[in-house]
Amino acid sequence: MLLAMQLVALARPAYACGCGAMVVDPKTTMSVDRETSAVHWDGRTEQIVMSLTVHGDAPDAAWIMPVPHRATVKLGDRALFDELASLTKPVEKDRSYFWPHGGDWPFRWSDGDTAGAPAPGAAGPGVGLVGRERLGPFDVARLTATDPDALRGWLTSHGFRLPSSLATGLRPYVAQHWEYVAIRLAPAQKYGFLNGTLDPLRLSFASDRLVYPMRLSRLATTQQSLGLYVLAPHRMEPRGAIGGSAPEVFFAGRIKTEGTPVSALAGTGGAFLTAIDQRFPHPERISGDHELRRAAADTPYRRVHYTDVLMKAGGVPVWILVVGGVLLLVVIALTVRRRRRDVSGS
Repeated sequence: MLLAMQLVALARPAYACGCGAMVVDPKTTMSVDRETSAVHWDGRTEQIVMSLTVHGDAPDAAWIMPVPHRATVKLGDRALFDELASLTKPVEKDRSYFWPHGGDWPFRWSDGDTAGAPAPGAAGPGVGLVGRERLGPFDVARLTATDPDALRGWLTSHGFRLPSSLATGLRPYVAQHWEYVAIRLAPAQKYGFLNGTLDPLRLSFASDRLVYPMRLSRLATTQQSLGLYVLAPHRMEPRGAIGGSAPEVFFAGRIKTEGTPVSALAGTGGAFLTAIDQRFPHPERISGDHELRRAAADTPYRRVHYTDVLMKAGGVPVWILVVGGVLLLVVIALTVRRRRRDVSGS
């Protein structure tokens, strides 16, 4: 959710999108392959830490991110997402099977095991500059705007040439009196490109509802993927798919951490963590922002990764022992029957 755009000079921009608006030089290319965000909401304040994975040959880019109230911006902690990934990783379990599968003897020589998984400057009319700061490699500006066309004109005067569609896309936010965070993204190394996972940014703003801005993503030209970690007092769920695939919950549970990146975001008292994946194969169909609500119950859930294992006893497949035992009993029964016939015949 920290979508941002910026007020340093990008002389000639093209347009791409992740969860907000991105501008790059039209002679270069860049796309956002995935955005992963951690959101903490306590009913009054919302915090979003966003990590973007991008690729292309653009030396810099600009983002604009709408927020419902005035926001503060800080650098995020990369280790946050490592910890969240660890907390939500699937449980590993073995699942035994009796009869041999395609990779087992006698169908093929193998060890008998197969694995599977379930499936700066003066502002123009209608625009206010409320703050500007440098955060690591990012130049961050916080703006207000009462007219989307005025906002577009102000950004253009500071080096951005935005498509007219962006002013239209911003109009609903202006009507709701939202503000904007603008950020210029640039790699740390000289002559570098924006590629890979960028440093995360952390936004904080007042909000009496948990909202994740997605509306501007409909301007994207490539399919989008969203990973969302939601930390709140209870299990949360999106009100709808907003034009994407059905949101998939891959973890839900109450967590307690202390002295970690997650506790620095959610507090030491713990929180209910809901982890959601969603894909947007056709971003132009995105109909609005994600709004999340409390689920009907705090039902815990965790994915299970199954490894299918052939049943063995003493290193020997059980099916061989069983089949062999049955054959042995048949042989014994036939032998006994034959002997009885021989005795009775004599």
